[in-house]
Amino acid sequence: MSAGARLASEIVENVGIALDGLATHRLRTFLTTLGMAIGVMTVIAIIAIIQGLNKSFEAQVSTFGAHTLYVDKWKWMTLSDEWWQMRNRKRIGKPELDAIVNESKLATAVAPTSRAMATVSFRDRTLSDVRVEGTSEQYPLTAGNTADRGRFLVGGDVEAARSVAVLGFEVADKLFADAGGAHAAVGSTVLIGSRPFAVVGVMARRGRMLGMSMDSNVLIPWSSFGRLFGARRSITIAVAAEPGQLEALEDELTGILRRVRAVPPDKRDDFTLNRQDQLLKIYNQLTGALYGVAVGVGLITLIVGGIGIMNIMLVSVRERTREIGVRRALGARRRTILMQFMIEAAIVAVVGGALGTLAGLVVAQIVALLSPLTAAVTPSAIGLGLGFSAVVGLVFGSWPAWQAAKLDPVEALRYE
Repeated sequence: MSAGARLASEIVENVGIALDGLATHRLRTFLTTLGMAIGVMTVIAIIAIIQGLNKSFEAQVSTFGAHTLYVDKWKWMTLSDEWWQMRNRKRIGKPELDAIVNESKLATAVAPTSRAMATVSFRDRTLSDVRVEGTSEQYPLTAGNTADRGRFLVGGDVEAARSVAVLGFEVADKLFADAGGAHAAVGSTVLIGSRPFAVVGVMARRGRMLGMSMDSNVLIPWSSFGRLFGARRSITIAVAAEPGQLEALEDELTGILRRVRAVPPDKRDDFTLNRQDQLLKIYNQLTGALYGVAVGVGLITLIVGGIGIMNIMLVSVRERTREIGVRRALGARRRTILMQFMIEAAIVAVVGGALGTLAGLVVAQIVALLSPLTAAVTPSAIGLGLGFSAVVGLVFGSWPAWQAAKLDPVEALRYE
């Protein structure tokens, strides 16, 4: 018999012996497998929830426009000392907007946005604290979102300061719940504060971001917004560029804005250019430590399961000492005994890992159904759970297996 055939025969025989040994002590095997399953379930569930949150956040951030810069007085996320510095900055206004429109060579679309909170009502329904945004017809080109029903604002609406509005999906759905929902809003008239606006469109649904609804807003012409809420508010200017031109656009806008705002050469910028990848970077920094702690807890649970495997394997070696002695006396080599107990430990770990993976996926889906959290599992996460459980089984089972392999046959046969 060739060496390869003999090795295969030994593996098959040892698998059978390992399964018989595990079946003989069902309760002990079940409890050890359960320990591994709990550890893997914890890791898989945590990874699934965190990956789901990451994908959800990335999808939400993409609504800001992948190739758009936002000129603003404020950073989207700031530290406390930065807030006091930005508070004293001059507002962003029409001079900056005109300079960007007239001088930028890389901008493909420019849309100003002013914001205020107001009540919006239709007949006997009133919504408070609705975000009213004054913008222009180029808003869809910078935000990557447009009207799902009706139309968006056009240039004539902005130039003539018309009293027209495009409702966010949530606003339309709530205001027109009795009239058939959001699709019935177009053509109606709503009150923003006390001023009537004709509804010309309803925006596509965008969902939530960081707990805030992206659909609880109303979009009106920027010129109409100034008449209703005042024109001296600081604005945000969204500037879109061709793919791959965002860095060049940032340099170009920095030069234009420093000149318009008369920033001395030795002074720092008194404006901010926000972009969506900055949000992702900050988000990853905030969640990185949480991710590490959560996965660390799961790994500790797995190690505890590994210690359980080592414990039962040591007990198994002690109980089967005479059996080991008989096998050695009949010609079994140390390698064969070592392989037998390694396979037994690996079977316990892999079965526990498979059950834990399945349970982790179920737990993650239950959490997603019962809470605002989402869950997503990549094949790599499943492979990690199974692979790590197998490694834990082999590592913690190796010492008991080696103890069994190095037993002296004569002493093992005498063992009572």
